[in-house]
Amino acid sequence: MANHASARKRVRRNERRDVINTNRMSRMRTFIKKVELALAGGDAQEAELALKNAQPEIQRGVAKGLLKKNTAARKMSRLSARVKALK
Repeated sequence: MANHASARKRVRRNERRDVINTNRMSRMRTFIKKVELALAGGDAQEAELALKNAQPEIQRGVAKGLLKKNTAARKMSRLSARVKALK
């Protein structure tokens, strides 16, 4: 249990940030899933469009501190390679 006022404040702030970060992470994963669903369906056009929508979301995750830069680059690279292979 936090004993100092500043520590109690950090607990409150961390709880608020956790909710925000959870929502952002969920949004990013949703965009990635849309790409994967299009790939599974074999629709190259839809997969390419979904990838174009997912890339800024992944980059936003990096900017907001949800993902490390290399992790995001790896995710985008793998998705791009799968979309390209579908064409």
